Amino acid sequence: MNRIMKSALLAGAAWSAASTLAMAQDAPAQDDATALDDIVVTARRTEESLQRTPLAISAFSGEDLENRGAQQVLDLQGSVPNLNIVQGRASSNATNIYIRGIGQPDALQTFDPAVGVYVDDVYYSRIRGTQFDLLDLERVEVLRGPQGTLYGKNTIGGALKLVSRRPGQEWRARASAAYGDYNMFDVQGAVSGPITDSLAFGVSALRSTRDGYVTNPVTGAEYNDKDTTALRATLAWDPMANLRIDLTADYSNDDAGLTVGQATNSLIGSSGQTIVAVPNPLPGYDFRTVVDPDLPNETRLESRGISANIALDISDSLTLRSITAFRKLNTDDYIDFDATPREVTSALVAVDQEQFSQELQLTYESGPITAVAGLYYLNEDVSSHQEAYADDLLGPLFLNSRFLRTVDDTLETTSTAVYGNVSYALTDQFRVSAGVRYTEEEKDYVRTTSTFFSALPAFNATFPFRPPVAEYDDTSIMVSADYQITPDVLLYGRFAQGFKSGGYNGRANSAAEATEYAPETADTYELGIKSTLADNRVRLNGAIFRTSYQDFQARVSGLETDPITNLPVAVLSVINAGELEIEGAEIEAVARVTEALTLDAQIGYLDANYEEFRDARFIATGGSRAFQTPAFSPEWTARYGAQYRFELDYGASVTVGGAARYRSRMALAVDNTLTNSQVQLPGVFQEAYWLYDARAVWTDASERYSLGLYGQNLTDETYRTDAQEFSSVGGIRTAYYGAPRTVMLKATVRY
Repeated sequence: MNRIMKSALLAGAAWSAASTLAMAQDAPAQDDATALDDIVVTARRTEESLQRTPLAISAFSGEDLENRGAQQVLDLQGSVPNLNIVQGRASSNATNIYIRGIGQPDALQTFDPAVGVYVDDVYYSRIRGTQFDLLDLERVEVLRGPQGTLYGKNTIGGALKLVSRRPGQEWRARASAAYGDYNMFDVQGAVSGPITDSLAFGVSALRSTRDGYVTNPVTGAEYNDKDTTALRATLAWDPMANLRIDLTADYSNDDAGLTVGQATNSLIGSSGQTIVAVPNPLPGYDFRTVVDPDLPNETRLESRGISANIALDISDSLTLRSITAFRKLNTDDYIDFDATPREVTSALVAVDQEQFSQELQLTYESGPITAVAGLYYLNEDVSSHQEAYADDLLGPLFLNSRFLRTVDDTLETTSTAVYGNVSYALTDQFRVSAGVRYTEEEKDYVRTTSTFFSALPAFNATFPFRPPVAEYDDTSIMVSADYQITPDVLLYGRFAQGFKSGGYNGRANSAAEATEYAPETADTYELGIKSTLADNRVRLNGAIFRTSYQDFQARVSGLETDPITNLPVAVLSVINAGELEIEGAEIEAVARVTEALTLDAQIGYLDANYEEFRDARFIATGGSRAFQTPAFSPEWTARYGAQYRFELDYGASVTVGGAARYRSRMALAVDNTLTNSQVQLPGVFQEAYWLYDARAVWTDASERYSLGLYGQNLTDETYRTDAQEFSSVGGIRTAYYGAPRTVMLKATVRY
């Protein structure tokens, strides 16, 4: 990073701390109007103040999200230190989430996420279907670092929790309509209220559309658009004073076009022929792309589920809770991997997934003891049909044969766990906590791969694959201690473990390549401080951490000879590549300078390096590629925000706000050098950049009506968010970009 950028970020960090401490000294007593709201979270499965929770967590109330103009979970990008959350590569419905350098960007159905996503404590097993619109939420919590004891497998990087607003005995309604660039139209509404004195209902819905910001200059077709419908209904029943029952049903449908990017290098066929020549250096991206004309312009997702959350207070201190959920997901994604008009590789990925989960949880809170214990069960069935088209790849060496490869597979996962966590207050100021979780898991996988050559029918082949049932188990622990130095300052230390399940590579091209990969694990040491200063006008939280990330699952590409056909085939392997050492620091600050003026900052520093990355193909470096840059691990992430509220003569107000977001240079793929080379591939990197957002919102005196103007990426920065690296398939390296400048006008009515 250049010296000017680094100085600016360090100056911002110094501002965060210095301004906070300055306000804390000799601050006069303030009334509630200038006090920051306390945020209650359930990160440790019991309700407690954010400032008393001994782990790194960012929390946003529904009002916070609305004030920022956040429409989707993707809009959290920049608001949480060391969080990367963007639309998944080549998908309108998957979410690429990395926390502190740990994540899983590939939406293939056999790859598990590394950051757990929960909606009302129901776990979502796939990264598809998690690009949520923020509809009638009470809050969002982002837990950083492994959460293996209370949240289980696949929370090795952390957890993202969405908590819906529970209906109550008071009527509540909200509706909004927004219009913006690219013919964006978003309308949503929510209403809740009593049916009887013990039963309440809630219904929320949205319809959100937007034209594509990528266009085909030849056909006029639009890509990277949005077309989403969502509905959620809840019944909250309190039949007795000690019994609460919440029943929820939800449905969402996404019917967007292709998500396409930019080819970043020339594409070379199997016979050595140049299929598409791409200039070097790469020209700037103008959001215009010509894709495979034979590929349907479709990516479709349908998701629905039901859940029952039942809480029984056995006594004043003991509560039994049951969380039961069933979910179903269907997707049909067409993907142009090479993002050119030639059919180097295009694909259909159709997935049918369903999951059933049951959790029993017992919580105890009395005197110095707070304890949680539970049993967890998950059964997931995933079946998929994949078609890969590569008519332009083979060339004269293969008689210009048309080519089709199909993969049909099924995966059944059964996971069970038992866990416990206890906190004990040794004194009024000093508390210790410990937790443990034991998990057993089975994966039953079946796959059939078929290849079809139009000009070489003798080489058409089918490869069935039925490995033994894979079995994994893990014991994760957590220990922590926290000390309340003053009523407003908490110090804590924490050690936590997490693991991500092993599995089978569902993208294997031949029977010989169909290998199992093992689980990965992470151990994290964390020290943190949480402080509320200046009569609750200032909140300053910070953490430093060190993570040892073992056996990480790396998807890497190569080229080998098929043992049956003797033809060269692309190898898209998943290997347990070695170890990363990740160190970092985080600062979150918010200051209510006056009743009208609020400042905030979120700063993350990350130093991620491979300690070991084994790959025998890298002969020149002794079978190691540890010199490479870990993906989605920028050294710096930062956001600086401010808002000011102007009171108008007739009781109304206007709030203006803005934010500057920074992200330093970042690799967008695990494979980011040529094979057996230390030469970086510039197409799969994004250089450092700033984004600037602003808003102005008028609110009437009753605070029931508001009209806001929101702008994002106001300088129209062109920046990459993800990359597809399939170099072994024609040299494919495709970059995907964030949205250009957008402006939105939004009207809201509340009751």
